[in-house]
Amino acid sequence: MDMLQSLLKLYDEGQDNVLLRFSLGNEYYKAGRYDEAEHHLRAALAHDPHYSVAWKILGRTLADAGRPLEAIGVFEQGIEVAEARGDIQAAKEMRVFLKRARKAAEAGSDAG
Repeated sequence: MDMLQSLLKLYDEGQDNVLLRFSLGNEYYKAGRYDEAEHHLRAALAHDPHYSVAWKILGRTLADAGRPLEAIGVFEQGIEVAEARGDIQAAKEMRVFLKRARKAAEAGSDAG
């Protein structure tokens, strides 16, 4: 049984918490299944809106799904959350991804 199947089994058995939802979202993200990743990452943030790494992976999910404008908003909010928690590394990483999302958004607006 792979990691995703193991996590889904826990979820199907009725477990639902921030770590499980984040883990599901992260596994779906790594598999390129962005809709499922977004669903579970948003659920993780509903459990704990201060979970910095969930903001980071949600932003990356949206960016990789070709939705840079949405990713920008997520990264900006995630940076605020991370800084408020003192999670400097997560904030630093999200700033890098934010910069990339802004470039992607600008390139997309130039194409139209």
